[in-house]
Amino acid sequence: MPLLLTAAAACIAYVHDGDTVRLCDGERIRVENIDAPELSGSSRCSAQSRQRLAGLNNPPWCDFALGEQSRDALADFLSRGPVTVSRNGTDRYGRTLATLSVNGRDAGSYLVSLGLARVWR
Repeated sequence: MPLLLTAAAACIAYVHDGDTVRLCDGERIRVENIDAPELSGSSRCSAQSRQRLAGLNNPPWCDFALGEQSRDALADFLSRGPVTVSRNGTDRYGRTLATLSVNGRDAGSYLVSLGLARVWR
């Protein structure tokens, strides 16, 4: 039965940004293996956070205009057909880590191919 649940189409309530969505049941999904630019107002882009996080493998990507493009591209991509969610755990914020695909095409790879996300290192 769990395999059938994983393969079932997911209802996307909204796309928060280029790597986070909320399902209609309230579950928060973090798109696994990518990092998308932050949106305006992100605490990760404060001067203090940018300095503190600068040495990480994935420092804050604070291109707000590109963040909006990434969010909009993910929303458009997910609207093209049934969304399949493959869950792979949770992150430190309690979001489900998962790959999202539409018609067999991976959403994260799609955003990376457009330059609207980068591979998580």
